[in-house]
Amino acid sequence: MSIERELFKRSGGQCELCSATENLQPFVVLPSQKGGINESLLACATCTDQINNPGNEDMNHWRCLNDSMWSEHAPVQVIAWRMLSRLRAAGWPQELLEQLYLDEETLAWAKATGEGEDDENKIIHRDSNGVVLTHGDSVVLIKDLKVKGSSMVAKQGTAVRNIRLDHENSEYIEGKVDGQMIVIITQYVKKI
Repeated sequence: MSIERELFKRSGGQCELCSATENLQPFVVLPSQKGGINESLLACATCTDQINNPGNEDMNHWRCLNDSMWSEHAPVQVIAWRMLSRLRAAGWPQELLEQLYLDEETLAWAKATGEGEDDENKIIHRDSNGVVLTHGDSVVLIKDLKVKGSSMVAKQGTAVRNIRLDHENSEYIEGKVDGQMIVIITQYVKKI
């Protein structure tokens, strides 16, 4: 059974965050170890867009977390914690966050992206021009890069789509170049 079908079955065909029934898609909660249903949830396009684009949140949309934060599924709990942490300055999310209980392993997973940390402790990835990079962005290489451990050279001007951030080092991102996942230093990329 595909992950999408398993998620549809688990969720009853609705977004596991806001209960919407249209534009649903699997959403992998990062950092992911194995992928699969235990690290994914079914989310609508609105939720996915607002999760991936901090600063574009519709505060009223996320009042849905009042119900979904009680889900028995860890990926839903993790996203609920992250979004409540991101929005906590509004008051009501902080109250919900204080009610939310996560076991140690789930809480560590929720904190792994740096969400909920004070801005001075948060790891921020920036490209060569100082533009903030987020998970899923597309970048272009600004110089030829030799890939360690192989004879491959990633050429200047190569577009790298759907990047992943290294949540321990602000200077590293990951992306696929010529079908191979490589680590790229942020000072050699420019956001598209």
